[in-house]
Amino acid sequence: IGSVDLSNRFGHRNKAMLETLYSCGLRVSELVTLRISDLFFKDGFIRVIGKGDKQRVMPFGAPADKALRDWLEHGRPVLCGDMSDDAFFLGSQGGRIGQRMVRKVVHDRARKAGVPDISPHALRHSAATHMLDGGADLREVQEMLGHSSLKTTQRYTHVSIEQLKARYGQAFPRA
Repeated sequence: IGSVDLSNRFGHRNKAMLETLYSCGLRVSELVTLRISDLFFKDGFIRVIGKGDKQRVMPFGAPADKALRDWLEHGRPVLCGDMSDDAFFLGSQGGRIGQRMVRKVVHDRARKAGVPDISPHALRHSAATHMLDGGADLREVQEMLGHSSLKTTQRYTHVSIEQLKARYGQAFPRA
């Protein structure tokens, strides 16, 4: 996220997309279908239409809030002179951004930052893992990610258990 060049005409958009993917653990398909009317800045959440047209509400933190506001104020008007289109994230021609472009942005930013190549889904995975590491209940994470089955969410516990073992090993090296 820190590798985004905000002086570029796509900078604010790219930063807002990365912050939203990570902060909310969204799927790319959910990100590209966001509408301006789906953001509730006062309450700090977005409304997402997920798989199977299921609707859920996702909170977002201060960094995502700032990035989303900056995009709406400074970046979006550059790509879309009029605000008549309700699509939140726009492509270079002023229409709704496509999934392929979002994936390209994530891969490009990872390369620019000098980190191993990551996918948008890796940001979703990181969000889930960090929620669990922060003490979120597995069922809460399931609901936030829009998983219909708890089994799907349990995949993320493996990483957290490994991290827990590593921390335990550091704290109790003779155990």
